[in-house]
Amino acid sequence: MPQAIVREELELLERVNRVLDQSPQSEGPSEAKLVAELERLRDMLREGEKSEDHAALLQQWDRQNALLQQIRTSRASPQVDPASPYFGHMRLRENGTERDILLGKATKLHNDIRIVDWRHAPISKIFYRYQQGEEYEEDIAGRKVVGQLLVRRTVTIRERVLQRVEAPEGVFVRDATTPGGWRKVTAGRPRLAGGEVSALRAYSTRETVNRRLGTHTHGGLMRKDKHLPDIVGLIDPTQFELITRPSKGFLVIRGTAGSGKTTVALHRIAYLAYHEPMVDSVRTLVIVFSKALRNYVSHVLPALGVHHVQVRTFDEWAAEQVRRLFPKLPRKICEFTPAVVQRLKLHPALLVAIERHIGRQPGEPTAEQVVDDWASILSQHSLLEQVFREVAPTAFTEAELQRAVAWCSERCRAVVAWAEGELSSGAELDPEDDALFLFLWQRRVGPIPGAGKHPLLYRHLVIDEVQDFTPLEVRVLLACLDENQSVTLAGDTQQHIATAGGFTSWAELFRDLGLEGTEIETLEISYRCSREIAAFAGAVLGPLREDLAPPQTTRTGPPVEYFRFTDHGACVNFLADALKELAYREPLASVILLTPDPVLSAMYFEGLQNCEVPRLHRVQHQDFSFAPGIEVTEVEQAKGLEFDYVVLVEVNATFYPDTPLARRLLHVGATRAIHQLWLTSVASPSPILRPLLVQNSTLADTELSPADPNPAGKVAVTPPQPGRK
Repeated sequence: MPQAIVREELELLERVNRVLDQSPQSEGPSEAKLVAELERLRDMLREGEKSEDHAALLQQWDRQNALLQQIRTSRASPQVDPASPYFGHMRLRENGTERDILLGKATKLHNDIRIVDWRHAPISKIFYRYQQGEEYEEDIAGRKVVGQLLVRRTVTIRERVLQRVEAPEGVFVRDATTPGGWRKVTAGRPRLAGGEVSALRAYSTRETVNRRLGTHTHGGLMRKDKHLPDIVGLIDPTQFELITRPSKGFLVIRGTAGSGKTTVALHRIAYLAYHEPMVDSVRTLVIVFSKALRNYVSHVLPALGVHHVQVRTFDEWAAEQVRRLFPKLPRKICEFTPAVVQRLKLHPALLVAIERHIGRQPGEPTAEQVVDDWASILSQHSLLEQVFREVAPTAFTEAELQRAVAWCSERCRAVVAWAEGELSSGAELDPEDDALFLFLWQRRVGPIPGAGKHPLLYRHLVIDEVQDFTPLEVRVLLACLDENQSVTLAGDTQQHIATAGGFTSWAELFRDLGLEGTEIETLEISYRCSREIAAFAGAVLGPLREDLAPPQTTRTGPPVEYFRFTDHGACVNFLADALKELAYREPLASVILLTPDPVLSAMYFEGLQNCEVPRLHRVQHQDFSFAPGIEVTEVEQAKGLEFDYVVLVEVNATFYPDTPLARRLLHVGATRAIHQLWLTSVASPSPILRPLLVQNSTLADTELSPADPNPAGKVAVTPPQPGRK
């Protein structure tokens, strides 16, 4: 016989199904009459009725339009899904009276059935903030509510059938092979654990015994700001060999996520500065892809004894140079540039177009001539069409190229007019224009001037995450090197996620830079991720993997796990419980929830905030705290960073279709994790993920209960053996 809890939930669902059957969702009143009336009023206003009637007509228009918007708003409101009407059940006792409240993604109130929207109903905060048996006191709808939470359960309902019940008394799963049709799951619910306390953080295979995450090599606690400690003693032989290379010439470092590319590049600066003090000055420049990585690196270099090196994003550095060289250009940046225009301005073929234009068009070495060159090249459809037909025939369709040139022609005219003194032209520039202006200056005028009109020349240059920079941007930077040509390029094409630019192969980059034959150094050991995470991250790349063998790792860890839910509210509840427990148990742990979309980030942050998850931070503009706690943001923003625990949210087919970009995004998100990786989704899993899920004859392709430890929640990737390449 089913347990009493299951029997109670079955009876409750039966009542809910009966109510939904008796009162089907209505589509609301028709808007046809209101639309017709609005059209009539519009025509009367256009025809110029008597002035004394004008105000009355406008008043009628406003009233009818308000009614129309009200109908449309009510129709757009979420409706209770009969197939899965709710996911949470709580019973409250207030003033001696008990009532049941059900949490779903829409509201339905009918007699004793109360289904409320988990995101917007104030009473839902009791479910997320209190445990079963606890007394509560909350301000709800302007009044103080005091009572006791008698029942708090999470349920899984699929196609109107109860599948699972999770309660403090136990977890019950529908099972046709068990007497009574239900079985009780005895294993505990999944938990994030072991990162701060027991995860080995090895930068060398020789250090894996005594090295623990959260401590220095001498055993003391790591600084609470989570910035990297001085880890010279943990550098492996291959990394050391690269760090101590002579300063002259190119050093190109390729390596998987977590293999120490950035570590090597920064320690090389410290090594060179020890032998040549001039390196620790503004004549050394570190270019990174994002503001978050800039902030991170800016704290690492002082820990290595390097205090005067410049750390910039390329956009920051380029904008600073353009403001100096072209004071007459507008400062306003366009926020709505079409993607096709961005692709045009970042495409390597534009380098060929620039060379042809300068070869055909003589001009004076002045800023004005550079602006004229810029406008002429971007506005010449015939030149661009010829170049792309020869160099990159599949990059743009004819219609795309025409749209891009039309946009550029209009904007270029406005910018040229502004530079000539017509400040009313409304001129705007794109961020991509800065690199074009600087490259054109270098080709038309000469080296970019620095202090005292001397050429701006760097003693050493580092470009990190180089795969997400365009060849044009890299060429601008390389032209700013002194006679030593001392440069470190670090990157991984498997992490290329810049949709408008960047490159996907080293040979492609070297060809566009004119550096064929340059040697690439490869770091083969991934120190950041556990063997399980590295194997999963390699598997999601599929055909994009550069190497057939998985990367070498130095330790094992928990399996990668996937959890599927019927509703976002259920997922928020599950994560909130796990995160609150983790925050209590491991106060120095760093956690990040990575979503594919800012709207999802906002929803999960708001939901976890309502659950009173501590030390929660919403990252919107790469403003990471680099402190213990839980951060919520999109995958792209976390690139280049690392966290003890990572949760990839909503890994479904909509956000992660089987495309190269989606595979790289999943790879980047997964490899942010040091110790443990979870994946969740409400909709069906991504097609990239499906082949990796362990199949089970009774549980395959079903919503997985967060507390049901069946193997379908594990990701089936065979980790490489220690020492295997």
